[in-house]
Amino acid sequence: MELIDFPASPRAGDLDVRWIHGSESAKHNADPDIQVHRYDEHTYVLRQNKAINYEAPFMFLMFGNTRALLLDTGATASPAYFPLRRTVDEIVDRWLADHPREDYGLLVAHTHGHGDHIAGDGQFRDRPHTVIVDPAPERVREFFGLGDDLDTPGAVDLGGRVLDAVASPGHHKSAVTFYDRATGLLLTGDTVYPGRLYVADWPAFAQTIDRLVKFAEDRPVTHVLGCHIEMTTTPGEDYRIRTTYQPDEPPLQMTVEHLRQVRDAVAEIGGRPGVHVYPDFIVYA
Repeated sequence: MELIDFPASPRAGDLDVRWIHGSESAKHNADPDIQVHRYDEHTYVLRQNKAINYEAPFMFLMFGNTRALLLDTGATASPAYFPLRRTVDEIVDRWLADHPREDYGLLVAHTHGHGDHIAGDGQFRDRPHTVIVDPAPERVREFFGLGDDLDTPGAVDLGGRVLDAVASPGHHKSAVTFYDRATGLLLTGDTVYPGRLYVADWPAFAQTIDRLVKFAEDRPVTHVLGCHIEMTTTPGEDYRIRTTYQPDEPPLQMTVEHLRQVRDAVAEIGGRPGVHVYPDFIVYA
């Protein structure tokens, strides 16, 4: 087996992509069930079709020397309507054709435990050489080595490719942000993304944002990638909830400066209930 030497310094990949964004008639939608974008040779970004589920979550598939990581499994359980297992297996088979090895594993984990991020787990339960991380908060913390000190990251090693795991409660108790040392991608799930940031636990969310800003300022971050796009390109304007057509989406990728803007918004809001509109996101407190 020829080992891949993953870079010590992050290398940005390709995000020059037009994401599938639904159609005026979901019945006549002709987009693929899952859009697959090759970010680099060892990293893929997937998006679920909005005609299948309006959430249209993004998922991430990253390859190491001994196993791959699938981060999130989308919003639909049925493989007939949402063939995630088949799609992932096809990508894995192509990757293994270029990088042959035996008994290659797959780790299925999640940015958090909401239904639109774990619905496809069942498609992988009988898959050989596959581990599915239980999305319950205590199981997540145990698996990634996250203890009582939430400011201390855990980690997961895919075989020469290590991702840091940062506890990120506030939106959901089991939320984890992942930092890929090879690409510099900071994968923030539903904690930070160009859309509606729903806060379930305000003190925890405020601490999480502070934690992520500090973490990102100490490391080379190429892009901040969440799991949805809900804003339009008009500052402060989002698409209506449950829409299946978003023709005027901004890019998925955000920056460390956006993390700082969320931190500043948290300080300005101060836990006041309500809908708080900012140019690139909206905080629901």
